[in-house]
Amino acid sequence: MDRKGQVYDIITNRSLTYRQKKHLLAVQGENILDYPNLSSETWEYYQKKVLCDLYEGNAPYRPRYILPDYNLLFSKGSTFLNLKPPTDLFEAIQSLIIMYTNVPSITGQPVYLGNIDQLLEPFTKGLDEDYIYKMIKWFLISIDRIIADGFAHMNIGPEETLIGKLILKAERELKQSVPNLSFKYCKERTSEEFLLEAVNTALITGKPHFHNHQLISEQVGNYGIVSCYNNLKIGGGSHTLVRINLLKLAREAKDLEDFLNSKLKDIAKSAVEMVNARARFLVEEVKYFETDFLAEEGFISLDNFTSMVGVFALAEAVNYFSEGKYGLDQNANRLGLEIIHALDKYLKEHPGLYCKGSGDRVVLHAQSGISEDVEETAGTRIPIGDEPPLFQHLNAVIPFHKYFVSGTSDIFIFDKTIRQNPQALADIIKGSMDKGLRTFTVNVGDSDLIRVTGYLIKRTDLENYRKGVKNKDSSANLGAEAIENQRILNRKVNKYGL
Repeated sequence: MDRKGQVYDIITNRSLTYRQKKHLLAVQGENILDYPNLSSETWEYYQKKVLCDLYEGNAPYRPRYILPDYNLLFSKGSTFLNLKPPTDLFEAIQSLIIMYTNVPSITGQPVYLGNIDQLLEPFTKGLDEDYIYKMIKWFLISIDRIIADGFAHMNIGPEETLIGKLILKAERELKQSVPNLSFKYCKERTSEEFLLEAVNTALITGKPHFHNHQLISEQVGNYGIVSCYNNLKIGGGSHTLVRINLLKLAREAKDLEDFLNSKLKDIAKSAVEMVNARARFLVEEVKYFETDFLAEEGFISLDNFTSMVGVFALAEAVNYFSEGKYGLDQNANRLGLEIIHALDKYLKEHPGLYCKGSGDRVVLHAQSGISEDVEETAGTRIPIGDEPPLFQHLNAVIPFHKYFVSGTSDIFIFDKTIRQNPQALADIIKGSMDKGLRTFTVNVGDSDLIRVTGYLIKRTDLENYRKGVKNKDSSANLGAEAIENQRILNRKVNKYGL
């Protein structure tokens, strides 16, 4: 279909809201331009979809992920937004909402909302708890209605705070898919009571994600969790994300030796070339970091940015070469680790342009998949329907997590009986993180909120999509497509007590 036809289809699509149409039309405008210059080898990988840029667009004019330092907003305000530092809880919340509407990302909405409990806790002194709760509840409602995108991500923890506990309480009451939520867990700093509050919320809503604060801090520094489950520096972010289809790459190899020693090496070089080309356009031609108020006022710095190279379909690549089955067979799992170790090594051989935030190298990411993925499994996950019993599952995936400095996630589905013993789940999370698990994502089989990959979709939104009814959540349509294509509702359920 030509460009005019695509534009016509967008503007006449009755299942899209005005804002969703506007965003898709902007993508069409961007794609009129030529792609940043690439070598013939890299372009061929791109055309074959061995490399995928997740449809970021031909001419990146804003970073994919931005993590403003919201503490600066509270300490000095913003000249561009004509905001003074807030003096009370009301002003603090309103300042954040105003700021959010001016923070771009690949989705057109902010993907990082801040470590909210740490930001707002100082404004609670002397206030009635019922008043604070009402403010927090309406703050969350406002985000769901104004931003309306499942990739908008809020962080809490690791220390227990009143704001953090009230956010968890409000999430249980509201049961909204937006915002996404992450809980930073630290053995030395997180109270058992606070962890259990978060576990009880997750058993109702499928959020928060649980993140290994000690591990991520050691690898990233002062970090935030953004979009799905991405670990990036606060005051920075990621220019772009290019992903590698390991199954398609495996099919191009003569044999396993060729795959490990040649194809992985070639694709690492091409992936870095692609992210560098996109970063160069953003920084040198668009001059984003010279012209946007976020950089001008110090909310972000180019020195804190990186670029991400993601992988997916590891399971299928392993199964292509191995007699055993990934996730179920130790030899297959060892081959998976060998593949990721080799790719990580090859990626580090090439400088990442404008990647000072990660030592001038790109960072590896376990990409969570998109709706068009039919035969490929997200990241390094075990394929849906093949998941082994819980503890075997954990032991299979934990060794991979240390490689994915910019984020990885495995989703564990539980039977509703787990709600009778949240302490059991809390203990599983703590034990897993002691062994090196980076992120623990939980969902309960009967929840109204379905964990798609890194984000949630409400069952009512799924039904709306099937009926052709508009969804205000701009990520809901993507989630509904993924549920249909990837058998997400067929994830194996962990029975309580196993």
